Amino acid sequence: MQTFSSKLAVQPQLAAQKIFSLIKTEMALIEAEFERQASSNIQVINYLGDYLRASGGKRVRPALLVLSNYATNGKASGENVIRLATVMEMLHTATLVHDDIIDNAETRRSRQSVNARFGNQASVLMGDWLYMSAFETSLKERSLEILDILTRLTRKMTEGELIQLTTLGKSDISETEYFDILERKTAYLFSACCEIGAILAGAPNDWQIALKNFGMNLGTAFQLADDLLDFTAEEEVLGKAAGADLLEGKLTLPLILLVKKEPTVKSDLEKVMRDGSYQNFSRRMLLEKLEAATLLEETRQMAYTYASRAIKNLELLPKTEYRSALEEIPSYMIERNK
Repeated sequence: MQTFSSKLAVQPQLAAQKIFSLIKTEMALIEAEFERQASSNIQVINYLGDYLRASGGKRVRPALLVLSNYATNGKASGENVIRLATVMEMLHTATLVHDDIIDNAETRRSRQSVNARFGNQASVLMGDWLYMSAFETSLKERSLEILDILTRLTRKMTEGELIQLTTLGKSDISETEYFDILERKTAYLFSACCEIGAILAGAPNDWQIALKNFGMNLGTAFQLADDLLDFTAEEEVLGKAAGADLLEGKLTLPLILLVKKEPTVKSDLEKVMRDGSYQNFSRRMLLEKLEAATLLEETRQMAYTYASRAIKNLELLPKTEYRSALEEIPSYMIERNK
C-alpha cells in the first residue's frame, strides 16, 4: 500500500493541469451549456444561476463523464455528451444548494452560500428548479437507460441526506452507517457520471460496468480525502469553515475511529456538536488526539485503498491518454492540499 501512496504523491495542481488540458475545449462547451441551461426569462432565476456558476468549482463530475466517454472510444465533443455532462453538474449544484440549507452553511467555495446570501426560501426553490431543469435536459437524449440511472441517483442522494439527518449529533455512528451515507451522497454521483459517459460512447457492457465501479471507488476515495481536509486544511483551501463537519453534528471516519479507540472522547465530541463551537474542546486538541492515534493516516491509507481499486477497474479499457487521465485523478483527489 505504501508503494501505491508514494506513486500518488505528485503535485495535485500539476495533475489537475494535465487532466483538464486534455478536455479544455469540452469543458468550455460545458460551461457555456451550463450558462444556457441555467438561464430563464425569470429575472431572479437568472440572478441566482449567475451567482451559483460564478462560485466555480473544479467541474470534476462533468470532466469524468467526458473522459469516460473518450476512454471508451466515444466522441466527447458530441452535443449529447456536452449536454449530459452539464446535467451532472446541474444535479451536483442542486445538491450543494439543498445541503447548505440543511447544514445552515454560511460559506461555499470561499463565498457566501446561496442560502446565506438570498435566504432559505429562494435557495430551496432554486435547487428544485435546477433539478427539474437537469431532468428536462436529459429527456432530450430519449434514453430510458440514462433516465433510470439519473432517477435512481437522485433518489439515492436524497436518501443519503435523510439518513444523515437521523445521525446528526450522535457520537455512536458505525463505519457501516458512515459508508452507506457516503455512497449515497457522494459516490453514486461519480459512478453515474462515468457510467453515462461509457453508455453515450456505445461501449461494451463490461466497459460500462468497469467505469461504473471506477466511479464508486473514486467517489469513496474523494470523500475520505475530503474528511481529512476538514481537519488538516486551512479555511481558504476548504472554501468553508475548517472543522465544520463536527460543528454541524456530523461524525466523519477519523472521529468514528477515534470513538472506537477512545470511548471517553464521546462526551467531548457531543459537547462540540451540542454547542456548535470548539470553545470547550478545541479543534487543536482534537487534531492532536487523532494524530497521536494515527487515525488521520489510517483514513488516508483507506483512501489509497479505494483509489487503487478505482485504477484497477480501468484495466479493461484500451491504453490511451484518456485512460491515463482517469488513472491520474485519484492522485489529484487524495493529495490536493494534503
